[in-house]
Amino acid sequence: MPVQSFALERVPTPIGLMLVLTDAQQRLRAVDWQDFEARMHTLLRRQYGRDAVALRDAVQPSTARRRLEAYFDGDVAAIADLPVALGGTDFQRQVWQALRGIESGSTVSYGALAARISRPTAVRAVGLANGANPVGIVVPCHRVIGANASLTGYGGGLHRKRWLLEHEATWQTAQTAGLSTRS
Repeated sequence: MPVQSFALERVPTPIGLMLVLTDAQQRLRAVDWQDFEARMHTLLRRQYGRDAVALRDAVQPSTARRRLEAYFDGDVAAIADLPVALGGTDFQRQVWQALRGIESGSTVSYGALAARISRPTAVRAVGLANGANPVGIVVPCHRVIGANASLTGYGGGLHRKRWLLEHEATWQTAQTAGLSTRS
C-alpha cells in the first residue's frame, strides 16, 4: 500500500494548539491537540497501518483550518459540512456518521447514540468508537455524555470538552435569540 501524505497545520485556539491534518483533496483526516500528538499518531497507525502516513508541513492554510478558526471565532456552523475522509471499521464509521447528526449545542448519551444506530446493546462499543474518532470537533465526539448527564472521557481532556460544549451552547442561545427577535 502506498504511503499517504497529509498536510499538518498547528492552529492556535482558545483551548490550546490544535493539530489539523488534511489530504491533497482538502479533506480533513485528523484533528487533535499538541499535548495529545502521540495519541493522534497512534490513531493514524490504527486506521491506516504502520508507516502508511507521512506528515508534511502545510504550504498554505487549508479549508479545514479556516473553517475550524471560524468555529472557534463563534461561527459554530462553519464546520457542519466540512469534508472528512476516515479509515476505521464499518462500525466506527457508522458511529462517526451518527456523531455528525448531533446538533450543535446538544448532547446525547452513549446509550442514546447506540440506539440511533439501531444497536442499543452496543453502548460500550459505541464508547470505544467514539474514543477512536480521529477528527474530534468536526465529528463531534465531545457532544456525547454519560447516562447521568456527566461529562465523561474526551481525548483532549475534560476541560476542552467542557469549553466546547459551553461554546456551542452560547452559540445556540445566540441563534435562538436572533430568531426570536426576527419574529
